[in-house]
Amino acid sequence: MDIPQFKDVIQKLSVFKRHSSLLVPVIIGLVGVLLFVPPQLMNSKLKAQISEESVMQGSRQISSLRQNTPASDQWKVEKERQQAYQSDANQISLLAKELSQRQLLSDKIFPEPKDASILLFKEFGQWFRSGVDEQLKGVNAGECPTEEELNRSTGGLSGVGSRSGSYLNRGALSGASTEIRDALCRSKAESASVYINPITLSGYEFWGEYQYAGTPEAIKDCWYYQLAYWITEDIIDTVDAMNSGSKSVFESPVKRLQSIWFNSDESVMGRFITTTAKGRSTRSTSRVARDMPMYVLTIQDGLALPWTSRVCNDDIDVVHFNVRVVVSTKAVLRFMQQLCSAKRHIIRQVSGQIQGPRYAKHNQITILESKITSINRQDEIHRNYRYGEDAVVELDLICEYVFSTKGYDDIKPVSVKKSQVIQTLPMGIDPRRGR
Repeated sequence: MDIPQFKDVIQKLSVFKRHSSLLVPVIIGLVGVLLFVPPQLMNSKLKAQISEESVMQGSRQISSLRQNTPASDQWKVEKERQQAYQSDANQISLLAKELSQRQLLSDKIFPEPKDASILLFKEFGQWFRSGVDEQLKGVNAGECPTEEELNRSTGGLSGVGSRSGSYLNRGALSGASTEIRDALCRSKAESASVYINPITLSGYEFWGEYQYAGTPEAIKDCWYYQLAYWITEDIIDTVDAMNSGSKSVFESPVKRLQSIWFNSDESVMGRFITTTAKGRSTRSTSRVARDMPMYVLTIQDGLALPWTSRVCNDDIDVVHFNVRVVVSTKAVLRFMQQLCSAKRHIIRQVSGQIQGPRYAKHNQITILESKITSINRQDEIHRNYRYGEDAVVELDLICEYVFSTKGYDDIKPVSVKKSQVIQTLPMGIDPRRGR
């Protein structure tokens, strides 16, 4: 190092030495600046974050809440909604009650007649039969000609042919007789919309030949046949709806209502209809005349094992029935749907009620089993019937009918209620003592 450079170093050191007293404050100042500046920067960032997250977002949330805040009278809307729910529940309960509040054939018998006169029960039977007759008239029901009518229409042509001794004449007369018989059968079909013989409807023959067997038994008969009447009414209403607008059997989808029955005994199913010498259709067994509904208390009691598993309980009463019809193949499913559809009825008025009739709807039928069978038109039970050109089948249905106990429990006879309880008690239990 040369002398000039050395001198410069000596001078710098001397300057540093002269100002060494300022070194400590300067260092302290630098440290203070280093400690003060980052917190300020952090505070600025924190303030910005707080402003964004707390103030701005909070403001937006408050604005959102302000927009979504229920109106001051929102409780009124909620109250109306809850009242609507309650009203729906009450309406359902009312509909269930009105389901079985249907008009009675006689309001003098249930739950117990004040006057146990035999005429009271015979009058019920007359109302039953006249009610069925009115229903059949409403659907323009008719029957095929009886054998007596057919024989009378031929005028003894076969006898004339036998006296002539001519085989050709006998054949011609026989052919003429067949044509006359066919013309009469067709005439009957053209004058009616559906074939229905009232004797094939459960209860009609029973009340036509009614024999009084004591007041308790008579009350039961009237009650169960009242149920039968309501069920028959629904079935005939179904036929009426199906054949609406039809002027003859040939035009009608439902050609014939063969039978309605309630008993599970094969001998009383109503299948076997015979013709007496006078040409009157009748049942083949006298026990059929007493065929009437019975409550299904267990699943083994009905005409079929119910897939619905419904039996009588505190809320409903269940009855099974069978209906058999001859129907066009095109209308089989439609008939089943119509049978199970809702139907209209007049609500039974309470004694002393003076207001006009009120109407309600009931839908009480469910199909449990169905069977479709082809028919032979030359068979004895179809020979005198004319169904037209349509392909037809025999539709056999087993159905259940549900009654709401709330709708008629106040008029159900005590004897009927007791019989339901006794039949459901286990063997060996005394219903009077409960053991």
